[in-house]
Amino acid sequence: MTIRYDGQVAIVTGAGQGLGRSHALALAARGAKVVVNDLGGAVDGSGASSEAALAVVEEIKAAGGEAIANGANVADYAQVEAMVKEAVDTWGRVDILVNNAGILRDKSLAKGSLDDFKLVMDVHLMGTVNCIKACWPHMCAQEYGRIVVTSSSSGLFGNFGQSNYGAAKMAVVGLMNTLVQEGAKYNIHVNALAPTAGTRMTEGLIPEKAFALLTPETVTPAVLYLVSKDGPNRTILAAGAGSFAVTRLVETDAVWLAPDEQTPEGIAAHWDEINDKSTENEPTAGFEQTLKMLGKAAAGLGISLD
Repeated sequence: MTIRYDGQVAIVTGAGQGLGRSHALALAARGAKVVVNDLGGAVDGSGASSEAALAVVEEIKAAGGEAIANGANVADYAQVEAMVKEAVDTWGRVDILVNNAGILRDKSLAKGSLDDFKLVMDVHLMGTVNCIKACWPHMCAQEYGRIVVTSSSSGLFGNFGQSNYGAAKMAVVGLMNTLVQEGAKYNIHVNALAPTAGTRMTEGLIPEKAFALLTPETVTPAVLYLVSKDGPNRTILAAGAGSFAVTRLVETDAVWLAPDEQTPEGIAAHWDEINDKSTENEPTAGFEQTLKMLGKAAAGLGISLD
């Protein structure tokens, strides 16, 4: 089986360098027409230049593919809307959206500014929201869409000095979980990538020998799979240095406590049972937690909820 994207249109944000560039080149090599979006700013989000995006477009064209450059700032909805309109005006549709654009303003919460925190949230979270919002009606109308949001181990598990980045990267997972439900009847799949790569955003943070293994090209196959026609849905796929793993959000089975034990002391007394990893399961929607809790309560009280 060969995965290709012939006749499909892809938008890749932050595609001028690093991971985004790798994603764009690979999608184009497999037949997609690609909007190479890049504001062209520095790692911290300052400045702007179209040179990087234009260079990637030239690489794609030189290899026989089709691509256009776009310099929209993903944090500005009007610019994003214009970018999506350009894609539709040029090629008639949008099938794939890879939300990759990002910046860093790393500092501990105590030392960092709220302005920096808001800026990181604006680019990573609202930038993702803006791009999906602009593409959504087109994907619904054509009853097909494949969307990737970019999460991170910094959000899934935490990383010192990245409270802003981590908050944004966990937020896009929550966005994914809900959009999976809203897009189901339109054949729109939404997945998350959690990459580990040696890019300008991680340069200097990783030893040189390890950095050399963490090429963007070892991450991109994960994106290609997630946006494929028969790819998964509602999946967090971690990728780095040629290794791939699925991250899951799990919950232990609920333990109902009698009314006289519904106290902090009661929780402490039953903590080992409440925290029993052997009972973990993976809910697929928020209401499942509510139904579970109600079921346990009804059983404990000896009542019927019918």
